[in-house]
Amino acid sequence: MIDQVNVPTVYVVDDDPQVRESLKLLMRSVGLRTEVYGSAEDFLAVYKDGPGPPRCLVLDVRMPGMSGLGLQEKLVTAGVQIPIIMITGYGDVSMAVKAMGAGAVDFIEKPFSRQALLTRVQEAIDRDASRRHRETQQGDVTERLAALSHREREVMELLIAGDHSKQIAAKLKIGEKTVAKHRARVFEKMRTDSVAALVHLAYTCDLISRVPGLNLSSR
Repeated sequence: MIDQVNVPTVYVVDDDPQVRESLKLLMRSVGLRTEVYGSAEDFLAVYKDGPGPPRCLVLDVRMPGMSGLGLQEKLVTAGVQIPIIMITGYGDVSMAVKAMGAGAVDFIEKPFSRQALLTRVQEAIDRDASRRHRETQQGDVTERLAALSHREREVMELLIAGDHSKQIAAKLKIGEKTVAKHRARVFEKMRTDSVAALVHLAYTCDLISRVPGLNLSSR
C-alpha cells in the first residue's frame, strides 16, 4: 500500500476527465501520490504551499475560466515554487515561450509518450526535492548563526576571508589565545571542523548574505 503522506505528490489540473483519470492511474502506477482537479480555480481553492514531500504540477494550458498560463502566473506572483509541466493539445510557440520563460519545467503537446511524461515528472520532483533540502539546510545554518556572539561572527568573517590567527588578532586588537578560543567556538557552533569546511558552508548556504557586513568580494 502506498504511503500517501510521505511519497512525492503530483498535482494534475486538466478540464478533460479522461485525461485526469489517465494521468492519475499513470502516476500511481509508479508509486506517486496524485491529486486531480478539473480547473485552476479548484486547485487554488485547496492547494497549500509549505514543507513536506517534493511535488510537481502537471497543468493543461487551455481550460475554461482561468487558463494554465493564468494559474502559473498566480503561483509565480505568490512565490509558490512548485515545478510545472505544461501539457496542451493546441500548443504554439508563443505559449511555450511564455510558459518556459515563467519557469515551467517543460511544455508537452498531446498526445505524448507516457514514459516521456514520467521522466519529466521525475525530473521535476527531483528538482523540488533538491530545493527543499537546500532550504532546510539554510534554515539550520540560520539557527547556527544566531548562536554566535558578535565577536565570534567577526572571527568567522575573517577566517572565511582567509586570515590567519595572527592577522585576526591584529585586526581585532585581541590576543592570539583569545582568537583561538573564539575560533574553537565558531567551529563548534557552526558544526564544522576546519576553515575549509567553514568556507564550503559559506558558499553552499550563502552565509555572505546571512552575516551582516560579511563581504568576501572586497577582500
